[in-house]
Amino acid sequence: MTKVSQQSRDVPPVAEPPWLRPRALYVHIPFCAHKCGYCDFASIAGADDLADRYLDALDREMRRALKGDRPQVDTIFLGGGTPTRLDARQLDRLLARLRELVDLTPEGEWTVEANPGTLDEEKVRVLAAGGVNRVSLGAQSFQPSALKALERNHDPDDVPRAVDLIRRRFDRWSLDLIFGAPGTTLGQWSADLDRAIGLEPSHLSCYGLVYEKGTSLWKQWNAGAVQAVDEEVEHDMYALTIDRLVDAGLRHYEISNFARPGHESRHNLVYWANDAYYGFGLGATRYVDGVRASNTRDLLAYLRRIERGEEATGPTERLEPEERGRETAVLMLRRLELGIDREDFRRRCGLDLDDLCGESLARSVARGWLIDDGRRLKLSRSGLFLADTVMSDLL
Repeated sequence: MTKVSQQSRDVPPVAEPPWLRPRALYVHIPFCAHKCGYCDFASIAGADDLADRYLDALDREMRRALKGDRPQVDTIFLGGGTPTRLDARQLDRLLARLRELVDLTPEGEWTVEANPGTLDEEKVRVLAAGGVNRVSLGAQSFQPSALKALERNHDPDDVPRAVDLIRRRFDRWSLDLIFGAPGTTLGQWSADLDRAIGLEPSHLSCYGLVYEKGTSLWKQWNAGAVQAVDEEVEHDMYALTIDRLVDAGLRHYEISNFARPGHESRHNLVYWANDAYYGFGLGATRYVDGVRASNTRDLLAYLRRIERGEEATGPTERLEPEERGRETAVLMLRRLELGIDREDFRRRCGLDLDDLCGESLARSVARGWLIDDGRRLKLSRSGLFLADTVMSDLL
């Protein structure tokens, strides 16, 4: 038998790299008061009576996947749907179960998405007491006409009311906004930015509206019932977003995300590095040991399968090295300050970035869309507006 020295026994084992071993956990809560017209997520209205049954199934799914381990994670994210559609008792139950099943690091980030119309003082108290330390509030707009076009079911005044509740207990919180809703103008979007900045969030996510195939809004647009905002106006909206928020002291750290220093979304940075993560619940995706798998988006099928002791998994894929490398490059380019670091890319993917996609990168550099300092590549200002083209070329 080989002898092991005391010194070697005292050395802690090397942790698996973050692109294999998850350090992030996502949990999906699908319930909503209303299905928004633009929403392509696994969300369901009118099914609140299934919430306790869903939490039972979610508990079983997580326990089965974790196999008695209590992994340590740096981030937890409860998304939806609308997690705050759960009542206070159900929220408390869910948070307690997550504390039991995973170990959030002392400086870890625990985010919950919230809707302005479903947040109240009791729920905010439960979130804070349960370990949550960051809230992401889906404001989307302060314009009644835009909220109507997006089929949101809250009023503009619900946002500052919810913000007031949140900041009594949370230092870290974010607002989500959408620009380019049908019928909106540059002036209205400018007013939305002013209202958002006035609330002094530590983080802002500003997304251009996407007409996702199959959604209510896509069907209206496809039938000619609504008209998309002109591309030049949408361009000006995004340019205004960048300039206004940077002037307000928010760093533009990802294509659609802005934050005060130290308030970046650590959970989303996991996705943009193409690192591993757990994912549980209806329609949730996970990426563990190089395998990406997604759960069914059919709520009753999810419940029945979990209750029978079966997996709720639908599509599963293991990317080949080249395909994974290209995907990683695309995701890393979303990070405006970090970009793609050549050495980090090689370490993570086992590939040379320039051997893999040097021609595509060189084309974008020559066009002024990418900046290459020899160590890393980043999107330029003009490249931000053509990011989809730059990234498609990498694939």
